[in-house]
Amino acid sequence: MKKNVGGIDKILRIGAGVALVAWAALGGPAWAWIGVVPLATGLTGFCPVYPLLGMNSCPIRKD
Repeated sequence: MKKNVGGIDKILRIGAGVALVAWAALGGPAWAWIGVVPLATGLTGFCPVYPLLGMNSCPIRKD
């Protein structure tokens, strides 16, 4: 899996994921467990939907 989630995108995904999972764990609605998805994609740096849409938020490498 080539990383396709970078920088600010990663921070936003992790923040949203943690917030949703915490809300669910503290008695929020069951749908809030969907926060596991952005949390996982933020931590791994790979979003399986991005290649389907032709997107990539990682900075371009200059070798």
